[in-house]
Amino acid sequence: MDIPEVNPAFIIELMQVVNTSPFPSHMRMRLASIAFDQANILLDTDTCHLQPYGIVHGGVLATLVDTATFWAAFLRLPETEGLVNIDLKLNYLHPVVSGPLRADGRCIRAGRSISYAEAHIKDADGHLVVHGTSTLKTLTGKGLVLKSPKFL
Repeated sequence: MDIPEVNPAFIIELMQVVNTSPFPSHMRMRLASIAFDQANILLDTDTCHLQPYGIVHGGVLATLVDTATFWAAFLRLPETEGLVNIDLKLNYLHPVVSGPLRADGRCIRAGRSISYAEAHIKDADGHLVVHGTSTLKTLTGKGLVLKSPKFL
């Protein structure tokens, strides 16, 4: 697929919608950037992210991988289509106690019905703490409708 030119107004509107949505707000994470085949998610850890042992809960880290891989594949979709994760595989490499986290997602293969993406989560010192992969299924008719068109 040739890469069409994404409308900058769409990106601004998309980031506003995503970053003010209930779940990302609840998780205290935000879509920091998005481009074809890549997305960056930021999360500033807090006590609400910790499990009883005092480290960031694996579900928080899984959510970051899920979110980064989803948005990394998103711009490849026609405006009328959405995505859902059908498989998520994670390798927890190092515990996180506090500090900001950055999830860098990359779409490895974008298909008409199935896409495959990966994400790395790094801590404030740049240490790799999680690597994950995601298989995503395209959902026809479930696109995110915004005022601005996705493509120019």
